[in-house]
Amino acid sequence: MCEMHQIKALQALSVSSALTLLAALYAAFVYAPIEKQMGIVYAILFFHAPAAYAMYIAFGVSAIASAAYLIKRDDRWDAWAVAGAEVGTMFCTIMLTTGPLWGRKAWGTYWTWDPRLTTTLLAGMIYFAYVVLRSFGGAGEVEKRFAAGLAIFGLLDLPVIHYSVQRWRGTHPTVITGNGGGLHPDMYPALILGFVLFTQLALLFMWLRARLELSRQQFSAMESTAAELGLLDDV
Repeated sequence: MCEMHQIKALQALSVSSALTLLAALYAAFVYAPIEKQMGIVYAILFFHAPAAYAMYIAFGVSAIASAAYLIKRDDRWDAWAVAGAEVGTMFCTIMLTTGPLWGRKAWGTYWTWDPRLTTTLLAGMIYFAYVVLRSFGGAGEVEKRFAAGLAIFGLLDLPVIHYSVQRWRGTHPTVITGNGGGLHPDMYPALILGFVLFTQLALLFMWLRARLELSRQQFSAMESTAAELGLLDDV
């Protein structure tokens, strides 16, 4: 895809995300009924679950792009790996922030060492380590390969997060599947719009971050070449 087409696609995705955000907010706080027991706090579900889904997407992209980089040694794959790790960490933070707010109302405490909470925290720590390594550990080939291995290792935790509730019967509710009481029919539009919104945001943020990272790598490569040629001696 040429540069002009990429810019137009990013603009279209940005506009679509903004419109979906407005629709999701309306559906969550105006259209959807207030839950009888938890009240307005129940609306956290419409953003908490989609944030988890966006986290899966971003971490998955980071791991797949990391594997592709190890095979092809193409900086474009490395840029997408960095983007996926950073965006996934952001959505993981949103998930781990909104979850305890729900938990305080539902369980009377902000945190329990529930299997899903614990495995999610583990995934967040793995990819946060990736982000720290790439941010402060240099941009050499060794650092890139080690970070790629870290991203692939973190991918193994994602299925554990998803199936932890069924496997270990934690306290985390499974509202969407119906085991936690199900949803009122008028709540589904808010939840669906939440998933659409966070999917769009994940794609948009990763795309922008990958472009920025690739530009940074290209500039760094040109700077290194100029230094080797002695072109920076007089600067």
